[in-house]
Amino acid sequence: MTDQAFAQADPEWLKLIGEARDWLAGPLGQLLLEEERRLLEEELARFFGGYLVSFGPGAEGPPKAGQIQHNVRLGAPMPGVQIVCEEQSWPLGEHAADVVVLQHGLDFSLSPHGLLREAARSVRPGGHLLILGIHPWSAWGARRLFARDGLARARCIAPNRVVDWLSLLGFALEKRRFGCYRPPLASLAWQMRLRRMESWGNAWHLPGAGFYLLVARKLVVGLRPLRQSRRESMGKLLPMPVAKISRRDVDN
Repeated sequence: MTDQAFAQADPEWLKLIGEARDWLAGPLGQLLLEEERRLLEEELARFFGGYLVSFGPGAEGPPKAGQIQHNVRLGAPMPGVQIVCEEQSWPLGEHAADVVVLQHGLDFSLSPHGLLREAARSVRPGGHLLILGIHPWSAWGARRLFARDGLARARCIAPNRVVDWLSLLGFALEKRRFGCYRPPLASLAWQMRLRRMESWGNAWHLPGAGFYLLVARKLVVGLRPLRQSRRESMGKLLPMPVAKISRRDVDN
């Protein structure tokens, strides 16, 4: 059934997702996902509701969210995906999810704008959209320029640009976090030696992190905060002199 449903799917998109999944399953991709999982689960621990929807090329299962009843993973017809769909055709009604997570969905997408619109449509008013992406201004983003694996296909969209897109879609940014300060070295021994860089980077908020995490809330229609009008000081009312008119003046 899955093969029949995706008989007309864009082969270029399926190829892109396959290459991204292969890279994320490698040593560098696993290092990145390991650091992302820690931050992501910290954020999800404070949310509650009925449905969490995640979308991305990774092979891992949905992220843990103990206070959300149902945890569903959407994506291409690959292991770990529970509901098969294309990136711009989610089988969800509008406002169906309390939380939506895009983990490298924008990085490995043929249409990042279309995917973000579809994700935003699925979030209920007051719900949250979490986006993880490779930071372009980092050693990981620089490596993409010379890579010959799936990382070379990553878009690495700057976080400020994604924030602008979110604002146009009716979302307010609540938090911006960064992680994975170790450089993208394939050697496991060097990764272990440089492990302290993670604690240093998180403590000092150092630049150059490998990924960013954006937490945005969907604004409730009709409850958008209004700017308070400036109250100008008003002058005092002063009595004005009144001219006295006699009856004789009126008769004349």
